[in-house]
Parts: sequence; C-alpha cells; structure tokens
Amino acid sequence: MNFEIFNFKPSIMANIKDLGYSVPTPIQHEAIPLIMQGKDVIGLAQTGTGKTAAFVLPILEHLQSRQNKGTRALIVSPTRELAEQTCKAVNQLGKRTGLTCITVYGGENIEEQSRRLHGNPQIVVGCPGRLLDHLWRGTMNLSSLEILVIDEADRMFDMGFLPDIRHILACIIQKRQTLLFSATMPEAIKRLACNILHQPVTVQVERQQPAQTVSHTLYPVQQHLKTSLLKEMINQIKTDSVLVFTRTKHRAERLAQQLIKEGHKVKTLQGNLSQNQRHAALRGFRNGSIKILVATDIAARGIDVSSISHVINYDMPDTVEDYIHRIGRTGRINKKGEALTLVTSADKGKVSDLEVVLKAPLKRLTLKGFNYNATQNYQKDFKRQNNQPPRAQNAIA
Repeated sequence: MNFEIFNFKPSIMANIKDLGYSVPTPIQHEAIPLIMQGKDVIGLAQTGTGKTAAFVLPILEHLQSRQNKGTRALIVSPTRELAEQTCKAVNQLGKRTGLTCITVYGGENIEEQSRRLHGNPQIVVGCPGRLLDHLWRGTMNLSSLEILVIDEADRMFDMGFLPDIRHILACIIQKRQTLLFSATMPEAIKRLACNILHQPVTVQVERQQPAQTVSHTLYPVQQHLKTSLLKEMINQIKTDSVLVFTRTKHRAERLAQQLIKEGHKVKTLQGNLSQNQRHAALRGFRNGSIKILVATDIAARGIDVSSISHVINYDMPDTVEDYIHRIGRTGRINKKGEALTLVTSADKGKVSDLEVVLKAPLKRLTLKGFNYNATQNYQKDFKRQNNQPPRAQNAIA
C-alpha cells in the first residue's frame, strides 16, 4: 500500500515522492479518504504519527481542484513553532500546486502580517490570539473559507485558548468542512466538537509508542541534587546535541544560566522569548553552534531537529503522551537516541504509568563518581530554583 491509492493529482504526488514518503501512516490511511469525501473528521493521534500530512494533503487536493480566490483554508495551531512547521509542510507538499501559505502569530510585526494577508493567501496557519487580532482589525477575511482545521485541540485547551477558538468560529458564518485533531479528548474538547462539527467521523489510532531506536534510562536523585547531577551528566556523556526539558519557563532560564557558567553553549526555548530569539535559538541548535537547548513542553511543540543525540528530562513530564512527545525529538530517521530522565520519589506514579505503556521496567542507573549523599546547605538554592519550601525526598528504589 502506498500513496497512489489516494489518486492525488500528479503535482501533489511528485512532491510526496520528492519528500521520500512511501507508505501512509495509520492516521493518514484512515483520515485522508474521509477528508477527501468532504466529511468533518475528528482525528485522535499523538504528535509524530503523520497527522499533519493527513490533513494537508487532502486540503491541497481540494484547493487545487477548485481555483477560487481568497483564504480558503485556515489551520489553527497552539504554538508558533508548530504553526511554522505546519506551514513548511504545506509549502513542501504543495510546491508544484501554485498554492500559497503564510503564518500568523504573535511576536511578529502585525502590519507586515496584514500586508501578507492582503495578498489573499489560499492557506493561513496561525495561533488563536493573533488570528483574532486580524479578524477584529478587519485585516483578515474568512468569507471564502472552505476548510477549517483545529490542530492539537487538547493543547489549545491546556493553554487556555478555547475562548479564542470560539470567538474565531463566531467570525465564520458560511458552511465549511471542519477537521479537529487532538491527542486526547477531554470533556471540553468533546463539547467543542459537538458544537462545531457536522456529523463527524472519528478516526483514532492506537497510543503512539516511542521509537525503537531510543533507549530509556532513569536516574533516581533527590530534588536538591538534580541540577548538580545534570551538570555532571552532561560533562560525562558523549553528546552531539542535547535537548533538556523542564516543567516551567523560569526553571528553563535558570538552568540554562547555570549551564552557561559551566562553559556550555546553551540557549532556551520558552514562552518569554521574542520570535526573533526563538528563531535564533533553533537556528543555532540546528547548525550546531548551540549544543544544549533547554525547553519547556509548550515551547518545544514543532521542534524538528534530526541531529539530537540525547533528550534529558530534568523534570519528569506530567503524562505519558508528553514523555513520548519529548523523547520523539531524538532517535529520528533510524538514528540511535537516548532518553535520560531525572526522577525523585514524587515521580513514582508517573514512572509506573510509563512502564505500563512501554510494557517493560525502565532501567535505573546511578552516575559514576557523583556524590548522591551530598548534604550541602541547599536551602537557599532550592527555594530559588523551585519557588517553594524545601522538602527532603528519597530517590526511587
């Protein structure tokens, strides 16, 4: 089975072949025919399952078949990085179609965006807040809209974007095809789907498993020693490019500063950065001038760097899905990757959930030469790093 089964136009098939796509993923196999039939679709799939191409390809096929004017497809994304990645996929898969795609999000000059929107691009990918800005200013016209995509709906909910989504929907009065993609389906998203989709068909793929090319290791440690352990870990392991995840943007910034003091080339990717700073961080990480990128989950949506050798979870992620998303940044294109996670006794339940999904116990290691019994005066450091009173924690057994 290959992409020939969908009978895409020759221009689209040529782009698919150029990108090396051969066998459709499960979400693509199930969703593409339904979308091409004009049905409203709910796609339940994790990041990394090929869901972007699952909606981009039929959108390109539809738009190329009918040469109408104006913005005809709107893709709403939770983050700037994901919007950029989606627009890049549209431009690559639609290279020979003559269709144009632009991104619209905060942190960039709104007047420049208005000029680009005035050119009536057929496809717009944007974040909710800035899309609303343009709709309310009258610089964006959705009267020609034929297809609406809400991507990563559960992440939108987590980020508090649901009210903005509803405001955007109120600006679209004509009939259109609506596609909603989400990793999970909390009640708020179910209610949204019921309100905005017409007789939708649900396509669900099994929970995404981590790539077989990635090894998983836990490093039990007391909370107050995590930063010291991370520093020593980075000094000891042979790394080409390291992505470190923290739970908050403030912790990401503090951790990066401490690693810079150790002589490492480090940047952060977190919500307080301007768009130019985010682009610079990713550019340096891709070209190798930056060896360590410290990121939060939300800011890291859309990171696509093939050379990452290690993902280190400074903070254990809240869900299995977030863990899979994080470590999916390494071990790409059949390269080997390592996922290293610092865990405390407070993470025991999350570790158990992860082992259930992986269907195997995770390897637990200690770092040779590291003093796990350090009793330094860490009261002030702990408060500064975590903004909460210190509490001694025992490592996971």
